[in-house]
Amino acid sequence: MKNYDLIIVGGGPIGLACGIAATKAGLDYVILEKGVLVNSLYNFPENMTFFSTSNLLEIGDVPFVAHNDKPTRKEALEYYRRVYDSWKLKVQLYTPVMSMNKSDDGYILETPKGEFSTKSVIVSTGFYDTPRKLNIPGEDLPKVRHFYDSPHPYVNQKVLVVGAANSACDVALETFYKGAEVTMAIRSNEIYPKTKYWIKPNIENRIKEGSIKAYFETSVKEIKSQSVILNTPDGEIEIENDFVLAMIGYTPDYSLFSRLGLPVDETNLKKPIHDPETLETPLQNVYVAGVINSGLNTSKLFIENTRVHADMIITHLKKELSQLA
Repeated sequence: MKNYDLIIVGGGPIGLACGIAATKAGLDYVILEKGVLVNSLYNFPENMTFFSTSNLLEIGDVPFVAHNDKPTRKEALEYYRRVYDSWKLKVQLYTPVMSMNKSDDGYILETPKGEFSTKSVIVSTGFYDTPRKLNIPGEDLPKVRHFYDSPHPYVNQKVLVVGAANSACDVALETFYKGAEVTMAIRSNEIYPKTKYWIKPNIENRIKEGSIKAYFETSVKEIKSQSVILNTPDGEIEIENDFVLAMIGYTPDYSLFSRLGLPVDETNLKKPIHDPETLETPLQNVYVAGVINSGLNTSKLFIENTRVHADMIITHLKKELSQLA
């Protein structure tokens, strides 16, 4: 079995940035990605626009030219494909990592496509693949969606959107404009204050005029095949429903952390434990990169402010590997 200098778990933008840094450093590496290239971005809604401008999403000195100031999902997918192609990055797709065990030379990673041996590991898996759950009866019904792609399936349907941040407001507006009867269930007493400035007044006006029905200070108690039960300030109500779109956010994949043996700080937003200067975990030569480093505080780290992680890690790792040589 070949023994790599480095295996990068996750082929998102920061995983690719780590691959670029490893290439520059002359390390023998491979990126293992469970799905498609930049899988998280691929699962974004088809009409999504990024918060960040294109220059803040650039990696590897490859220019990101978009039609507008803020690029779309489609433009981002093409950009990171060009990055992959330009740097000839070593990526193995559709290769989920199931476990990691210590070996004499470092670590053995087990996948459905065989075992991979490596001296070091970077985990950069993002969080968009793992939705938060409502944890209520009926959540496993096929009418419940935690990911949203297109408004078309919801034409002329009774849709409940759960949440009040960017994704929820976006989804509520898009499906409403395509002819859905939209209701929102919102835990707080207002739309999330930091919702995109061009969306917030729109959704608030649609609610004010009654085009979209919003229940504030409300939670979903149960989902049934043709209805949902809501706990509202005025008591429990049941409304007719065809689809539930639970846009309540995402989390790091803690089941993967457990399988890899990565410890998390249960008292600090379940952040993976790591040295903030080197990003090394308590496991020797195992690092964490990207948005997973913020744990459950998923609104703190983004592509634009974690691009530096790649160079931070590789700079430290080169010193560590040189001592092993």
